[in-house]
Amino acid sequence: MTVLLALDSSTEIMTLALSSPAVEALFEAEGGANASARLVPEALALLAGAGLRLADVDAIAFGRGPGAFTGLRAACAVVQGLAFGAAKPVLAIDSLALVAEDARQQAALAGAPLSGRVWVAMDARMGEIYAAAFQCSADGAWQTEQAAALYKPADLAAHWLSQGEAFVLAGSALTPFAAELAPAQDLFEGRAWPQSRSRASALAALARQAWAKGELLDAADAMPVYVRDKVAQTTQERLALRAAAAAAP
Repeated sequence: MTVLLALDSSTEIMTLALSSPAVEALFEAEGGANASARLVPEALALLAGAGLRLADVDAIAFGRGPGAFTGLRAACAVVQGLAFGAAKPVLAIDSLALVAEDARQQAALAGAPLSGRVWVAMDARMGEIYAAAFQCSADGAWQTEQAAALYKPADLAAHWLSQGEAFVLAGSALTPFAAELAPAQDLFEGRAWPQSRSRASALAALARQAWAKGELLDAADAMPVYVRDKVAQTTQERLALRAAAAAAP
């Protein structure tokens, strides 16, 4: 019986999932600064609720990013600590693929299975977007078509227009950057999933896929993926942005 524990804190939502043939236990709560303190006790509580111990787990999966810098560091530190302590391998999960899987599950529940290319666009703050493109096979497995990168919203819309191919759009960037992405709207009109339904359920599904593919890593290799080199604005940059926003009509 394969038992997988998975955790992700790449966004403001802290997500955990416990998956086995007998049970799937899911947990979501506010993350952010709370993630580093809550991930371990919540993971142990999830195991206890299923009558399991950390020793019963076959592998521990984690959201590797891209995403919030602090959240990624917290997830990596926790998964390394748990994996080293229990002598377990780890599974690194693409945090943007997690968003694509959540959209796939929503579409399936709506009776309209996803087909074709799926672009994930997540609000990266600082006026930028984390984006990547994926393709889902008939058996539900994801393949990366375009690796994660950091875009200015207008540049991402221009990139989509240059490709000229209709796609499904998933992720949190659509709402705050609706105006900037509007030039490419015809390419994803009626095929957008801006809200998540259950990141935990998506995380569990991707952990099972990674296990089935044998994508096991040593705990020492549990490293975050940072797309943005710069993780904070200077005081001068923040003041300039505020001034620009105040001057905007």
